[in-house]
Parts: sequence; structure tokens; C-alpha cells
Amino acid sequence: MLIQRSPNGVDLPFSSEITPREIYEARRAFIKRVAVGAIAGGSLLEMATREAFAQGGNPKLAAKLNPAYSALDKQTAYKDATTYNNFYEFGTDKSDPAEHAHTLRTRPWTVSIEGEVKKPMTLDIDQLLKLAPLEERVYRLRCVEGWSMVIPWVGYSLSELIKKVEPTGNAKYVEFVSLADKGQMPGVGSRVLNWPYVEGLRMDEAMHPLALLTVGMYGEVLPKQNGAPVRIVLPWKYGFKSAKSIVKIRFVKDQPRTAWNVSAPSEYGFYSNVNPDVDHPRWSQGSERRIGEDGFLARKRKTLMFNGYADVAPLYAGMDLKKFF
Repeated sequence: MLIQRSPNGVDLPFSSEITPREIYEARRAFIKRVAVGAIAGGSLLEMATREAFAQGGNPKLAAKLNPAYSALDKQTAYKDATTYNNFYEFGTDKSDPAEHAHTLRTRPWTVSIEGEVKKPMTLDIDQLLKLAPLEERVYRLRCVEGWSMVIPWVGYSLSELIKKVEPTGNAKYVEFVSLADKGQMPGVGSRVLNWPYVEGLRMDEAMHPLALLTVGMYGEVLPKQNGAPVRIVLPWKYGFKSAKSIVKIRFVKDQPRTAWNVSAPSEYGFYSNVNPDVDHPRWSQGSERRIGEDGFLARKRKTLMFNGYADVAPLYAGMDLKKFF
């Protein structure tokens, strides 16, 4: 993770817009201390990361844009993407995560990989960051409630991690378990869902190159309200399938019992692919509102099958997608 400045000394976009002045000035002071040798021992990457988190800011991430997986749509403004969220561990209102997620402690953080694998392991967040080269991918994300965003995510294909742990022939599904800590997450005390939050994918879905193990957005480490420090992003599925603040990844024989499918099976199927032909029982899924662009009174845009990611269609060849919704 690199804290970057432009060649002419002017901060890169967002540094002063989304971070309090005292924080980004502290970052500058830290870089200056490193340059004159005031801090010894450890790598610059690790020291910069510790310093940035201690100051409450989000370090920069060095990631190259992958144009093969980048939508050309206008990107959602950072402010909108970080203040209008679903993250029920911090409350059910869209503004709750941004207001309450400051209590989340993202360091230290480990993710255990277990189950039907030849090489089970536990990795801390720094090991996950270094497991494969980071990429920036601009993905559309569609919420089951009928709104959407376009976000530049940072991470690498989930398949990179899967190949490292070598799943056995018994591994048919991948289960993701999110942190559920009442001390850090006030929403976990509610009865809106059975905690912890659990999501899952079929193995071939998890191996698809679009499935992104995500550690950042907008060139920075993930904000806490957006699922820090590590989450999944699945652009062809409704947003709730993209598990946040993951602490465990399990490879299993049987289809996982996922949070929303358990809570309301008639409304939220296991697959939850974006499908404009299958309405939610309480509203249409044929159109959507792009946050920051489409006002409540404006005509909504048409929702595309698989959210426009036709590359995933072969995964579901021969399936009745109204039955397996």
C-alpha cells in the first residue's frame, strides 16, 4: 500500500476531499520522517500502513487498471459510494454504516481458509494483500432494492486464493463468513438476520475471473462501511451476495445456508443473479436507479441480464433461472 502524491506536489484526487485535513497532513509528516531516516526497521509498505490506520485514514493501494474487466459507465462519486450502503451489522438505514462503522477494528485481521482443501491456512490481511498482484476493476453493482452504482474496486480474482489452498474433489461450494462482534457492530444485536452473515457460491462461480477478492476501492484501502478489510465483489449478482468483512472461507460439499436465503427464502434465492425477468415478490427488478445520477422522479434505466456481464451465462446453461433464482 503506497501513500502517493503527484509529481508537482499536489495531492492526488480525493486526499483532501474525503480525509480530514489533520489526517492527510499527518501522512505527509510521516513520509518526511521516513525520507530523513527518522524511522528504522520494517518495510516502508508496512510502516505506511500502520501509520495510516493509526491516523484513521485509508492508505493508497498500488494497482493497475485491468481494462478487460472495467465498465465504461460513469463512476459513482466516492461520497455517494461511501455514505449510501447496506451493511446491516451497523444498522438497517443506508446512512448507518458510514455513521457507525468507525467502531470496526480492521487491524489485526485474519481470514481462515478451511474445509475441503489440501492446504488449509490462516492469512492475515497483509498476506492477503501480497498473495497476487492487485488490479483495479470498474464494476457495476446492482442492489436487489433497485439501485446501482459503478465503483472502481481493487483486488484480484478469487480464483488466485482458491488455487493456493487446493480444494479437494469434495469441494462443491465456497462459504464466506463475516465478522459478527456485538462490541464492534451494533447491528449484530438486532434480530433482522441470523448472525454471523453467511454467503456462498458454487465452485465454478467462485472460480470465474469476475469474482473479485476485494481489498480496496477508488485506489485506497476499503472504507470500513464498505466491508473492510476484505470482501467479495460479484458484479453479476445482487449486492448482498458480496460478503463483507470476511473472517472465514470454507470449502464444503453441500450448498451453504446463506443469510438472506434463510431469513426470507421466497424473496432471496441462493443464486441471486441479476435477472430482470424475475421480480422480487414486492417490487419489479426490470429497472434500476443509478445513485448520484438518476433522481427519484427521473425515468429509471433498464436492468440488464446478469447486470450486463454476459460472460457468466455459460455457468447457468440448461438451468431454469426462474426456479433457481
